[in-house]
Amino acid sequence: MNSFSQLFEKKHLKDTMLVLVFSIYLVMGYPTPEPVAAVVDTLVGKLVIMFVVISLFVYANPIVAVLSLLVAFDLMRRSSKSTGIDALARYAPTERKKMSQFTAFNQFPYTLEQDVVKKMAPIVQGGYTMTKPTFKPVLEQQHNASPIR
Repeated sequence: MNSFSQLFEKKHLKDTMLVLVFSIYLVMGYPTPEPVAAVVDTLVGKLVIMFVVISLFVYANPIVAVLSLLVAFDLMRRSSKSTGIDALARYAPTERKKMSQFTAFNQFPYTLEQDVVKKMAPIVQGGYTMTKPTFKPVLEQQHNASPIR
């Protein structure tokens, strides 16, 4: 309660103004402008925001610091919505989703054709032993073709 009463003293006017601005930003829900969102939605932008929040935790009133943490997360969320990264992460298919769809499409039922082929007698039974055929092949008319060697 001591930090709350210190917030409204005359020497802490800057902290009071920050609380007011942060509260307006959180309550009103304005979308982040595109140029600001493009800067915030990068790794460097997020690191700078976290550095500012940590420095407010060290040097400012605890109420301002906690409010700045909420504003930082909300700013990052709104920036990702404004740049489209949020929608891309939410709706673009990942490799895992694509592979699960492919495996679902490649599950075929056991067909009658597979059953008939499985029941057919194999050409060679019992390994590599072959019996002599009971027939003698006869060549058709060759039409003066040369034999294949």
